[in-house]
Amino acid sequence: MPIPKLFEGRLRLPVICAPMFLVSSPRLVISACKHGVIGTFPALNTRPQELLDDWLTQISRELAEFAAAHPGLPVAPFGVNQVVHPSNSRLEADQALVRKHRVPFVITSQGDPTRIVQDVHSWGGVVFHDVVKTDHARKAIKAGVDGIIVVAAGAGGHAGTINPFALVREIRELWAGPLVLAGALNDGHGIRAAECFGADMVYMGTRFIATEEAEVDADYKRMLVESTLKDLIYTDAFTGVNCNYLAPSLTRAGIDIESFIKKGTVDLDLGSVNAWRSIWSAGQGVGGIKSILPVAALVEQLVAEYRIAAGRPDFLSRQALS
Repeated sequence: MPIPKLFEGRLRLPVICAPMFLVSSPRLVISACKHGVIGTFPALNTRPQELLDDWLTQISRELAEFAAAHPGLPVAPFGVNQVVHPSNSRLEADQALVRKHRVPFVITSQGDPTRIVQDVHSWGGVVFHDVVKTDHARKAIKAGVDGIIVVAAGAGGHAGTINPFALVREIRELWAGPLVLAGALNDGHGIRAAECFGADMVYMGTRFIATEEAEVDADYKRMLVESTLKDLIYTDAFTGVNCNYLAPSLTRAGIDIESFIKKGTVDLDLGSVNAWRSIWSAGQGVGGIKSILPVAALVEQLVAEYRIAAGRPDFLSRQALS
């Protein structure tokens, strides 16, 4: 399995806890890493920008201390997501702090990652890039990335629209390196299925929102447990980019769902509605979320499901786990 040396022997499962805007925080990242899952967060989650320095200091220190105190446990590296689109006015300042802390793993998205790749490689770090189309993958490969994250149909947040089977197989024709699949994955069976058709790892976002460590509104977590596929709406009405949203959160924000579906527009002053704080996103795997768990319990559940789905614990054996 072509995973970077950075990850070898440090994972309980081939899983990245995805960087989620206004969701991922040091508490969630640290807990995921302590339990053998790569924890990540968007640099843009730190408000003000200077807070990024504090977050990176805290995460690095706590993980180093935990690893020293538990030498027999796989402690995963952490990562930071950098939006490389020209509209991100914070990119240079954020990257300076990423460089200062020599962040081991960087995820780039929405643009050309070339300069970030060159910078991160200067201290031996690893860069994966988000793509929703094969053309995006070609450009990322040319930029020198270490891995490709395939954001397929069904993902939470700004999801792609292409079937994961089709997209993974097409990208595999031109990329033999590490490939991560994102989209509607929330259990160990999905992890194994992704491996079977060509992915090396998976991105999980929505499932980790429904954990005790995720510092979001309690109603958001309850909504994830109570929702099914029928409760999702895919629209660009709020950010200009299509995203999967929980319909009950639209209702909670004062939006008439029936009118919205009919018109495709909102009869509400959007200035009073924050598209991320007031309206909540979820992936199409939401129907499989039945409980709010501590990250430790969730990882154990995923491991058990993965063992059943795999029939033999190949990945787990290679990680020297009992």
